[in-house]
Amino acid sequence: MTLEDYPWYAIAEGSALLQGDFFDRCPVLVPSGEIPEVSEGDEYTLDAYIVEYDVIVMSQSCDLEQEKLDLVLVCPHWSLEEFAQQNDFFKSRKGKEELRRGNIPGYHVLQKCNLEEWQRSIRVVDFRNVYSLPYPFLKQLAAKRGQRLRLMPPYREHLSQAFARFFMRVGLPVPIDMT
Repeated sequence: MTLEDYPWYAIAEGSALLQGDFFDRCPVLVPSGEIPEVSEGDEYTLDAYIVEYDVIVMSQSCDLEQEKLDLVLVCPHWSLEEFAQQNDFFKSRKGKEELRRGNIPGYHVLQKCNLEEWQRSIRVVDFRNVYSLPYPFLKQLAAKRGQRLRLMPPYREHLSQAFARFFMRVGLPVPIDMT
C-alpha cells in the first residue's frame, strides 16, 4: 500500500465543514483574562483580543453535517520545526519518534502534504489548546476563502482517536507504588 492508495489530503471547497478541515490564519477570540466585578445576572463587557492560528477542525463530521452544533472545536497545529523550537527534545530523533508513535499525550503528528500548491511540512496538532468557534462563522469563513486542505480517512479517524485518548485520560490522586 502506498500514499497514492491512501492519500492523506484532499482539497475541499465551499461552506460544508468536516472534521479534519484546515483553516490557516483562522481568527480566534481570546478573552484578556480580566473579569470585572459584577453582581449575579448583570450584563458586562469583557476585553478580548484576536489571535490567528493555523487550526484543524476536531468536531465530529456527523454533527457538522447535520448542523447539530452551535460551536465547532478546533485545535492549532504547527510545523514540526516550529514545534521543536519550543522544546529541544523534539529536535532529537528519539523525540520525533515518540511523537510519531503517539507516545506524547496532547500532540498528534500528521504527514507532510505534497499536493500541488498546498505543500506543507509534517504538522503537529496541539490538543492542549482547544478553541471553539461559532458554527456559522466557520461556515462563512470556509465559503469566503474558497479552497482549503482536508485530512482524509483513515487519517482523520486516527486524529479523532488520538484526541479522544487525550481527553479520556484519568489522573490518579496518588501514583501506583511499584516497589
